[in-house]
Amino acid sequence: MIYVFLATGFEEIEALSPIDILRRAGLPVQTVSVTGERLVYGSHQIGVEADILFDEMDLALADMLILPGGMPGSAHLDACQPLREAIRRQYEAGKPLAAICAAPKVYGHMGILRGVRVTCYPGCEDDLEGAFYTGNLVEVDGQFITGKGPGASMEFGYTIAEAFLGEDVIRPLREGMVYAELAK
Repeated sequence: MIYVFLATGFEEIEALSPIDILRRAGLPVQTVSVTGERLVYGSHQIGVEADILFDEMDLALADMLILPGGMPGSAHLDACQPLREAIRRQYEAGKPLAAICAAPKVYGHMGILRGVRVTCYPGCEDDLEGAFYTGNLVEVDGQFITGKGPGASMEFGYTIAEAFLGEDVIRPLREGMVYAELAK
């Protein structure tokens, strides 16, 4: 199961574009509210009903944890101690972690990005503690996939899908969604 965590003020496109792409690819995805309420409002006041609450999540089933960015959503994720504990367990198990925009700072503040090539929203680099900031649209290094910001949302989603299914499987999805034409 791929879990995408929603906190008040999350960047909607950074959560929903990857979710859409992953589900189109046939991957199991659940949105997880860290607010205690199923309805979570993003940074642009779009309400999204989470599939489950944090306490309903089974971390043993987690294939990947994804943190969308946005403010103050990223700060709320960073302040969520149970989420930080889940991230730590995922990290220590060597399982994949992904974050986009301002959300890589959660991993940075936890000290788990040391020596890792990452990207994030410009201006958040100082929160990446020990990481190598590349400024690329999407970066993959070891168990981490990071995205730069809202404009990277689709590429971030495709990159995650490719990590699970391979480029050959995802290429037709890119083409079917007319995304491949944008890269020309």
